[in-house]
Amino acid sequence: MSLTNVAYNPAFTWSSDKVRSLEAQMRQPLFNEHPVEMGLKKDGATAVNALAADPDYGAQFAAAFPRNPVASAVQPEPLSMQHVIEAIASFERTLISGRSPFDRYVFDDDRTALSESAKRGMALFYSTRVGCAQCHSGINFTGAIVYAGHAQGRALFANTGLYDLDGRGAYPQSDRGLIEVTHRAADMGKFKVPTLRNVALTAPYMHDGSMPNLDAVLDHYVRGGHMNALQDRRVRPFILSPAERVDLLEFLASLTDREFVENPEFSDPN
Repeated sequence: MSLTNVAYNPAFTWSSDKVRSLEAQMRQPLFNEHPVEMGLKKDGATAVNALAADPDYGAQFAAAFPRNPVASAVQPEPLSMQHVIEAIASFERTLISGRSPFDRYVFDDDRTALSESAKRGMALFYSTRVGCAQCHSGINFTGAIVYAGHAQGRALFANTGLYDLDGRGAYPQSDRGLIEVTHRAADMGKFKVPTLRNVALTAPYMHDGSMPNLDAVLDHYVRGGHMNALQDRRVRPFILSPAERVDLLEFLASLTDREFVENPEFSDPN
């Protein structure tokens, strides 16, 4: 899942509405055992010791997390797993994208930012017939967002009809979606609606990477998914002409923010 504008997400991971901060999300790949990802033990000592062996990191963490001399509670060391997680989350919150051709057209009123094809594709995207924006709404194209001074929104989860293994809407046993958290049968196959920002650069697609390109994604939605019994009612067949397909793909490409993806501040500092 893309980290573009991730600071605005009301929930994290593909299939849980309970993980509501970047810090909480990070603990899963760092420490989980099924499946093993980063493979750290719960105290993260291996990673902390490796960082402590580099004098630059020691100095940077001491500057970023100075001790409070009047605090009564026990304070973590400046270079601790808690502070490693907080530091990474702080970096992730700087990954803000908002200078795509779409942004310049809509928010800067730059009438030249979108091609005529992209403008037609934009009309299709927001149309009732095609209906992309019914799920991919808002400035992040992912439904509700959170920001300072705004009530907490709820993350949007949807069953896109990607599977129907038993004729009753079943998904693969190891990948069943929100039902694993809520244990509600109606949540089978529901996964978080992802952002579409920079989507032309983020193949493969769908929550499990099962579609290699955006053409395959459009094919899936044009036929209305697998029409399983549990899929979201907003996923239904529609007609898309060859010319309209080109226009819709052109609009999706207009969500690419080159200033963001080519920003050297987000590359490897070494």
